[in-house]
Amino acid sequence: MSRRTTSNPRTASFLKVTLALQTLCLFFQAATAGALLGSSHGYLLHDIGSKVMYGAAMLYLLAAILAWRPGGGSVRPVLYATGFLVLASAQVALGVAHVASLHVPLGVVMFTLSTLALVGALSPRVPPRRSTADA
Repeated sequence: MSRRTTSNPRTASFLKVTLALQTLCLFFQAATAGALLGSSHGYLLHDIGSKVMYGAAMLYLLAAILAWRPGGGSVRPVLYATGFLVLASAQVALGVAHVASLHVPLGVVMFTLSTLALVGALSPRVPPRRSTADA
């Protein structure tokens, strides 16, 4: 029985969808963080959004594991998703402790990293070209 070495398109798509969901949740968190400054509803929206964002980070890790192990994909997304879940845990702890001086910059970093990962996941893969010297 041969082992598959390419990832399953369904699990790869699930990984992209969960990464997009995570990125959207982070954008929502940034918007509701701004709403905290001017509205009494901002706190409630930001609090609910934090729970959804944390769930999205866990779902991203699950999707990465499914794309890697049974799907035969790369382990790299699992490492990214694990690191991201660690950052999300730190972000939640800083938010609960009201340490805005670290919470806000970490949120910016998380949104940037998630956006970069999403762009990388959605970019078409072009195989490297062989040079004429290799032929």
